[in-house]
Amino acid sequence: MNSVEIANELKELLNGENIQTQLSVPQLVEKATSRGEAMLTVEGALRAETGKYTGRSPKDKYIVEEESSKNKIDWGKVNRPISADVFDNLYVKVIKYLKERDELFVFNGYAGADKASQLSIKVINEYAWHNLFCHQLFIRPTAEELATHIADFTIVSAPNFKADPKVDGTDSETFIITSLEKKIILIGGTEYAGEMKKSIFGIMNYLLPEQDIFPMHCSANVGETGDVSLFFGLSGTGKTTLSADADRKLIGDDEHGWSDNGVFNIEGGCYAKTANLSPENEPEIYAAIKFGSVLENVVVDAHTRVSDYSDLSLTENTRVAYPIDYIENIAVPSVAGHPNTIIFLTADAFGVLPPISKLTKEQAMYHFLSGFTSKLAGTERGVTEPEPVFSTCFGSPFLPLPATVYAEQLGKKIDEHGSQVFLVNTGWTGGEYGVGSRMKLSFTRTMVRAAIEGKLNNVETTQDAVFGLNIPVAVEGVPTEVLNPRDAWSDKAAYDKKASELADLFKNNFTKFVNVDEAIVKKGGPLA
Repeated sequence: MNSVEIANELKELLNGENIQTQLSVPQLVEKATSRGEAMLTVEGALRAETGKYTGRSPKDKYIVEEESSKNKIDWGKVNRPISADVFDNLYVKVIKYLKERDELFVFNGYAGADKASQLSIKVINEYAWHNLFCHQLFIRPTAEELATHIADFTIVSAPNFKADPKVDGTDSETFIITSLEKKIILIGGTEYAGEMKKSIFGIMNYLLPEQDIFPMHCSANVGETGDVSLFFGLSGTGKTTLSADADRKLIGDDEHGWSDNGVFNIEGGCYAKTANLSPENEPEIYAAIKFGSVLENVVVDAHTRVSDYSDLSLTENTRVAYPIDYIENIAVPSVAGHPNTIIFLTADAFGVLPPISKLTKEQAMYHFLSGFTSKLAGTERGVTEPEPVFSTCFGSPFLPLPATVYAEQLGKKIDEHGSQVFLVNTGWTGGEYGVGSRMKLSFTRTMVRAAIEGKLNNVETTQDAVFGLNIPVAVEGVPTEVLNPRDAWSDKAAYDKKASELADLFKNNFTKFVNVDEAIVKKGGPLA
């Protein structure tokens, strides 16, 4: 099928009598509850379960191999190719399936708060609660914008349509397929709503670099004086928690672009983890759970409709989606200047990285390319306990272009604006996972605030003997024995062994990068 045929199929679908376009939040809530898709909690939030799949399905995600883009894509385990024929056949089947549904829900909106690079999107959903999810997470148009809205990319989501791998050419019943040429994202076989959000992020990661804009998997906030901070890290490392600071305005919690004008949010909402959520530790997120919010896989009492965020029996990847204006202290619009401080967040299951360290330019490039963290339980199917992983640029599942494209953009920005970069370990201390304990959030907040306020820019540091990281000798409000990870271990020999193991993993991982500046290799990574 060519692009015209694809468009005609889509037009015919959207002209159907079962189409419900741009419903309001109350209308979508009513639809979701009356159709039995979800329930209301006592807080007024809509709560849905995603069934079999409670996380992303990276092994079922594909990009169509097309002439216009195939030489640009970094093909491999992350960006898996699939033929145009497979896409076309599934597309026809899904469209036919959706035409037969009683109701379909359509949302028109945008990705990208910077008007100069904004992407127009359309989302077609089988579920009303999925449409509410998209309504709250993407940028909602004004009435004037809606009148002239034409979609650049369209998501077609049919969670109850399951592929037959033997017939359809997929690996399982689930598929998330992006056609960059036909500007369609086709999703089936999974009810996990996060696939829609991340698919659009992948599109932006493909398009923005061509406009000399650096796309980033990070959260961002801004202080009263206009100082901007970025928080890079994979799911579960603390991006949303640490960026939601009552003393700073939130720009966004997960996806941003950095242009010549500064930083802008790609989304219009937040998608926060709720595992063990409490008003004491995360008051902003807790308060955002109200009417219009969407809870995923949170256990709710059937009688009282009270949510239990400590009950992770369905999944550890419990989530809440809400529009960014549910956070009181936000930047309006979601744009700001150039970052003063950049934080790389890692959840180190080895327990050997410092809770905070100041990075040189070479170290910043090395750790950005490495993207070390621990994959936390529930974020992906089959992950039940932390697994040490290297996710290039702290977001490799969402980066269609070679890693060096994004790394070079970061290096250029650091040079241009003198941003200070810190590595922050929100993982384990005093021992590896199962022996030590998770770093206290209160300590992490104190260290991060000190970094953001510039208090760590010129302090006395000591160099880590294994990784060469510059560790502050003292941070007000944090016990000194916490700052140096070796001091926090009672068994020093065990620490040395585990640190050496992690250093070897870093070095082995970095061998996959080619054409990297020799200074980054020699000065950025482990010392020996």
